[in-house]
Amino acid sequence: MNINIDNLQAEEFRLQQLANYLFGQSRASVGTSPSGIRLPDTGNVVNMKAPQTALPDPHFPSGGSGATDLAKLSTLSQLPIFDYMQYHQDYYFLKDRPVAQLPEMGNFPVDVLRKEFPILQEYVNGRPLVWLDNAATTQKPSCVIERISQFYRKENSNIHRAAHQLAARATDAYESARESVRSFINAGSSNEIVFVRGTTEGINLVAYTLGAGYLKSGDQVLISNLEHHANIVPWQQLRERIGIELVVIPVDDSGQIDMEAYKNLLTSKVKLVSFVQVSNALGTITPAKKMIQWAHAAGAKVLLDGAQSVSHMPIDLQELKPDFFVFSGHKVFGPTGIGVLYIQNDTLDELPAWQGGGNMIRDVRFDNTTYQNGHARFEAGTGNIADAVGLGAALEFLRTIGMHSIAAYEHQLLLYATEKLKQVPGLEIIGKAADKASVLSFTLADFSNESVGKHLDEHGIAVRTGHHCAQPILRRFGQETTVRPSLAFYNTKEEIDWLQDALFKLISQR
Repeated sequence: MNINIDNLQAEEFRLQQLANYLFGQSRASVGTSPSGIRLPDTGNVVNMKAPQTALPDPHFPSGGSGATDLAKLSTLSQLPIFDYMQYHQDYYFLKDRPVAQLPEMGNFPVDVLRKEFPILQEYVNGRPLVWLDNAATTQKPSCVIERISQFYRKENSNIHRAAHQLAARATDAYESARESVRSFINAGSSNEIVFVRGTTEGINLVAYTLGAGYLKSGDQVLISNLEHHANIVPWQQLRERIGIELVVIPVDDSGQIDMEAYKNLLTSKVKLVSFVQVSNALGTITPAKKMIQWAHAAGAKVLLDGAQSVSHMPIDLQELKPDFFVFSGHKVFGPTGIGVLYIQNDTLDELPAWQGGGNMIRDVRFDNTTYQNGHARFEAGTGNIADAVGLGAALEFLRTIGMHSIAAYEHQLLLYATEKLKQVPGLEIIGKAADKASVLSFTLADFSNESVGKHLDEHGIAVRTGHHCAQPILRRFGQETTVRPSLAFYNTKEEIDWLQDALFKLISQR
């Protein structure tokens, strides 16, 4: 079957518009229609059945009532997007099966998926690009690139409170992306999803708002020795500002959380535990569910940093039950400059507003301002609308592949890469926890990490060298920097072989 991927997003937009019409889902002109209904969480007014637009839109059938019309549904299957989905139906990874039942590594359609990433066709120094810097940022599939382009070509507008068609399109696209996020991480409500610039901004938002009343001088915040600087510095700043105590959970010699030490640290003084689900420097997967349960039993709230986990494993927040969860779009095959802060509903309205401006207010007077409830209170001003839409496309792309399948394939790839690197003389892997995601930090005897990275780049292989914004955990293992190859589902065994071969060539030059 010949699939025109270039037209896929345009047809997907038509499908979304038709679905909006059939099911009355448009959030187009919030605040414009006196005949609309009031949304309980935001207080905005929206006409759910007939968005008030200034210009006719050929994508919207005229005369719609918003009620489901089963006869019209039959026409949807004629759209190319359904051809595309049917094309993929034969792939096992659309089946929601436990990891243990997935086929072997060789059956994962990595060659098909690699074709969706244009940059993987690039050459560096005359050699095919081998992208092994995924923990720093992931590459973007065509559907994300095209979705952002389509937004600027066809939908660009500010969202909410407008009476024209482009505002209707932009608002629907933005709020549909919020729903895609909710579904991807299995949050209880889209009201719990706040769009931010990334993980760093999300953690800073939590630190600022908790420090405005919930946390007081003498209260303890627990973080682990594994943390990225983004989950260290904001708490240090809060310590300087209000006098909290910052306590570090140690790790054992494998790089895993010392759970006995953690249990002993959970006293009544602890008000927040903030830790990473997957270490960006070592790849350690922390026992997040148990850690969250223990923290809650001790009366503390929990912030879980998912920056390195969302692209490697299924996330179910209704099972994990953190109070906060953060991740960045660019680490999960989406755009830069967009991220997500999940705030559990019971905590949402306890927090004060963060930034002030448009969109986060109900009413402004010179003597008093009242704020929105829910996520809207934390989205002041014009947000990164286009990149939020691009993030939604990235998550839908991953949903099509299946996160269980991605996790299974990457785990086998990690095992293969670990064995290959162990065969390199003088190479020491830093971080040997039993539960690891796709990170392989190492040092190579007699070579500086910078020289290793430069040599690999000469062979078209992109890795990260440095402290990875995680200096405390590297120093725990006696290192200041490491070389860090990191894997994604579009990487292959052949690329690992090239990495090993390049390292052998470097050693032979010695």
